Amino acid sequence: MTDPTKEISNVDIANFKPETVYTIYIAASPEKVWQALTSAEFSRQYFFGFAVEADLRAGGAFIVRAPDGSEHISGEVIVCEPPQRLTITWDVNWPGLIDALGRTLVTYEIEAAGDAVRLTMTEAHERPLSDDILSGGRAGWPAILSSLKSVLETGKPLAVKMAPPTRMLAALKAMGIQVP
Repeated sequence: MTDPTKEISNVDIANFKPETVYTIYIAASPEKVWQALTSAEFSRQYFFGFAVEADLRAGGAFIVRAPDGSEHISGEVIVCEPPQRLTITWDVNWPGLIDALGRTLVTYEIEAAGDAVRLTMTEAHERPLSDDILSGGRAGWPAILSSLKSVLETGKPLAVKMAPPTRMLAALKAMGIQVP
C-alpha cells in the first residue's frame, strides 16, 4: 500500500522552473517549523494576518485566507513528507492572473542543521516570467520567512509593512490583469 502523504498529484512538477530560492536558518526543530508552515494558528502570527489551511496529503487543498477571511491563495498539496518537504500549488486569486501567468509551485524543504533548521523555500513557475512580475515574491518571501523565524525564536513577529511592489502591479496592469 502506498503512503498517501508521499504521492504526487496530477501536476507535472517537471514543467516548473525555479525563479526564487530563499534559505534561512531557524533555531527550532523540524517539527516546529513544519507546524508553523502548515497551521492557521502560527501563520496568522508571521504571515501578517494571513492563515494557512492545509489538508496535508497529496491532492489535499491548500488555502491561504486573508485577514478578512477571503480566499487569497488557493492550491493543492503535491508532495507531503512531514516534517521534511511540502510542495504546493500557490495560485493567487486575482481575476485572470493564472490564465496570464500560469501556475506557481512552492516547495518548503526543512533540514536539521545542528540545533537549528535550514528552511529552503523555492518558488517555481510553469512559464517564464519577467523580473517585474517576479519582484512580488522576491520582496515578499524574505519578509514572510524572516517573520516566521522571529515568531519561532522570540515568540514575536516582525513589524514589517508589506504591499505588492509597484513594478509588479504595473506589469500586471499592462497585461490586463485586475489588481487590488
